Amino acid sequence: MTVEATTGRELAAHIVVVDDDRDIRQLLSESLADHGYQVSMAANTRELDQLIRLGSVDLVILDIMMPGEGGIDACRRLRRNGGPPVIFLSALGEEVDRILGLEIGASHYLSKPCSAREVLATVRAALRTRQVGTETAGQVLMFAGWRMNLDAWELTDPEGVLIDLTDGEFAVLRSLVERPRRVLSREQLLAGARGPDSDAFDRAIDVQISRLRRKLRAPSDDMIRTVRNEGYMFVPAVSRR
Repeated sequence: MTVEATTGRELAAHIVVVDDDRDIRQLLSESLADHGYQVSMAANTRELDQLIRLGSVDLVILDIMMPGEGGIDACRRLRRNGGPPVIFLSALGEEVDRILGLEIGASHYLSKPCSAREVLATVRAALRTRQVGTETAGQVLMFAGWRMNLDAWELTDPEGVLIDLTDGEFAVLRSLVERPRRVLSREQLLAGARGPDSDAFDRAIDVQISRLRRKLRAPSDDMIRTVRNEGYMFVPAVSRR
């Protein structure tokens, strides 16, 4: 099947809309192109892979329930291979489904039906999160032997091993590390990780914190302390380079 493509006015971000429903991908693509994004369409993940091989893809809007490889497996594969960030767009809108989407590495999760305006706001939030590193080029944060490169969006442990973080996990950790020994509410962490226009929910932050604790090998309050009824606080001292 031929990969469809729609090009809007010039803008750096290239977004791929992946959905087996032609009407949905056409509607979303036209809306995003009208706002200046370069948009390509794919009916399945095979076509998505073709587009990624052809050139740079900045963001993927991915349906979960599709013939062939589903969105969950595709997202896992993209994260494993260092692919672009993913926004899930799915008819599965229960909280457990949204949490699963975040746990496997999606940056955001939208439930069908949703408006083109909501999709646009989520796309902007996802791209802002991804672009934060370019605004602080060259900054490195050090804590307890760990190294957090804000420019490269990389976290390495005290032995120099690169730790795999999703974009959302990196953004939440960065918000905490940049404000050590300060209590940050869930609302503050949501705004930092997903942008003020996001409709993300408090439970998403709890999921991100739990995953970060495991990856930092500090499952209790050793690094990220829970402050009852207030939020979270980053405990270690932090230095900048």
